[in-house]
Amino acid sequence: MNWLILIPGFLLGLVSSFHCVGMCGPVALLIPVNHATPRGKLRAILSYNMGRVITYVVLGSMLGLLGKRFYLAGFQQIFSIVLGAVILVILISWILNKRFFHIQPSGILFKPVQKFIAKQMNSQHPLAAFFTGMGNGLLPCGMVYFAIISALATGTMSSGALFMFAFGLGTVPLMLLLGYFGSFVNIHIREKVRVATPFFIASIGVLLILRGLNLDIPYISPFFAKMSGAVVSCH
Repeated sequence: MNWLILIPGFLLGLVSSFHCVGMCGPVALLIPVNHATPRGKLRAILSYNMGRVITYVVLGSMLGLLGKRFYLAGFQQIFSIVLGAVILVILISWILNKRFFHIQPSGILFKPVQKFIAKQMNSQHPLAAFFTGMGNGLLPCGMVYFAIISALATGTMSSGALFMFAFGLGTVPLMLLLGYFGSFVNIHIREKVRVATPFFIASIGVLLILRGLNLDIPYISPFFAKMSGAVVSCH
C-alpha cells in the first residue's frame, strides 16, 4: 500500500474537515434523523459520509487517469511543477481574499446537484442519505479543489482514487461527530486549524514543485526517467 499517497491525503482531509463543519455541516445537520433510533441515526450518518467518499474516489479516478496522459507523454516533471504552482497561486488568492478561482454554488453547473440533494433529503428511501452524500461531494469546495489537483498529480487512476479515498476518510471523523451530536467544535480550535491550513496546503504545493525538479531526493524529489515515445519492436 502506498503510504506516501494515503498519509498526505488523509491529513489534508482531516484538516479540511474543520472547514467542512462550516461549509458542508448544514447539509449534514439537515439529514432527517431526529426521530430515528440511535442505531438508525448512526446508519444514516455513516451512509451519508460513505456517499461523499465514493464521489471523491470517482473524481480521483477520473483526475488520476487524466494525469496519466501527461505522464505517458513525458511531461511528468513540468506537469508536477505546474500543478504545485497552481496550488500556491490559488492559495495566495484565497489568503488575499481574491476570488480568481471562485465558483458560485448557484451556478448552472451545480443547480441540478442542489435539486438532487433537496429531493433526496425529502425522500424516505433507505439510500436517501447515501445519495445526499454523493451529491454533496459534487458541490464546490475550495478544499476539495486542492485535493483533486493533488489527485491529478498522482499520475495514475488507482493512485488518484487512493488519494481521494484517504482525503474523504480524513473528513469522516469530525463530520460523523457533527452529524450525530450537532455543532460542537470549539471556536478556538477551529480558528487554530484555520490559521494552520494555508501552511499545510502550501507544503503540498511545494512538494509537488520539488517532485518535478528531479533532484533525486528519495520520497521528496525522486528521479524521473525520461520517457520516450518511440515504439519498441520485438522480433
